Amino acid sequence: MLRVVVGCFAVLAGLCSGPANAQRREEVRVVDDEACGCELFYVDGIQTTQQDGKFGFKLADGTVLVPNKYMFVDRFNGNYCIVMADYGRSGLIDRTGREVVPCEYEEVVYPSEGLIRVKQNGLYGYLDTGGRVVIEPRYYSASGFFEGLAVAAVSDGNDEALLFGFIDTAGSWVIAPRYQYAQPFTEGWAVVRQYDRYGMIDRSGREVVTIKYAEVSMLHNGRFFAEDAATGLLAMFGKRKQLTGFVYDGVLACSEGLYLVVRNGRYGYLDARGKEVIPCQYRLANPMKDGFAMVCDSTRYGMIDRRGKVFLPLEYDNSGYRSEIYTFYEGLALVEKDGKYGYINTNGEIAVPLRYASGYKFTEGLAPVCDKGSWGYIDHQGNVVIPFVFQAASPYEYGRAEVVFHGEVYKIDTKGRCVKNCHGVKFF
Repeated sequence: MLRVVVGCFAVLAGLCSGPANAQRREEVRVVDDEACGCELFYVDGIQTTQQDGKFGFKLADGTVLVPNKYMFVDRFNGNYCIVMADYGRSGLIDRTGREVVPCEYEEVVYPSEGLIRVKQNGLYGYLDTGGRVVIEPRYYSASGFFEGLAVAAVSDGNDEALLFGFIDTAGSWVIAPRYQYAQPFTEGWAVVRQYDRYGMIDRSGREVVTIKYAEVSMLHNGRFFAEDAATGLLAMFGKRKQLTGFVYDGVLACSEGLYLVVRNGRYGYLDARGKEVIPCQYRLANPMKDGFAMVCDSTRYGMIDRRGKVFLPLEYDNSGYRSEIYTFYEGLALVEKDGKYGYINTNGEIAVPLRYASGYKFTEGLAPVCDKGSWGYIDHQGNVVIPFVFQAASPYEYGRAEVVFHGEVYKIDTKGRCVKNCHGVKFF
């Protein structure tokens, strides 16, 4: 059975993307507002505001951009932000505060290739970025536009099932609706399903991968995985050339140019040529991150580099699995041995001794750790920055962390000061 379902292959492709695909990082920070006890965000010069349960926006200089009138607002995504007048009416505003899409739709998504997908009366259509209807809502299902085409679905005529095809930006059928399922185009090919078999088509609708497989992944850099219905195993192809045999139980992830695969119940790694550069020999393994990956032989854990060389000896534990263990964050990785937690650096040296009862990853210079039943925060050198006074603690994000103190949940800043639901509470 293909271990990565079709719906997840977009994630797999994204993990293999290089720096060229990286998007501009938005400036995001949390804004203190103890009065409303809520999370308010500042994104690229526009701050969320809240009053009496309604949300709006203001500029960095305090100028009101949008009064507090919405039941819900998203954070700005580039030039646009999704807003809701109530839980059944969505719209879209731009950075001037203008409602590009009025709050009269059941669903609104951010523009893709200049068109905004909306849902009205249970059907999908498209508007342009000026809010004008380009394609009337008439589809039972629809995707965003990719490579000039969108997946759209109509009834099969008996109201028993949907048929999927592809439309252009004018709403004309480029590939007629004849599939039971379809995914958007990527690199000129699209995954489609007829009955219970998958394959790929090109922009003319021609089958470029025969529709005969139990599963097929999206194309990425001319490569994809397919499951052979006869054997239930995997193969990888590149430009219609088979790179491996159907010998794998599944592909779990792709990161830093290496595919994490399973064969006969053991984990290993393939490169883009289909070569098994790290043999399938581990009982468990994680995707590569920053050139390293956690692996487990039988019962003990350690780390290898992308060449397969053991970086951290396989002599550590992982009694309560969490993704932070054996993964570097800010140059330090959480490790466990004999029930105690500490941190190693990228040289494989112990940076913070293994003396804590539990811990999490480093973010924003701090990591939550547990000592004698209470949680606090340490820095990269192992110095205690925030005392051990909490019953639970989370990693920091945007300068805030969630903690539990005397059974109540609070938010604190990087100095340990309460910034949400405080009501005069003193931690230390």
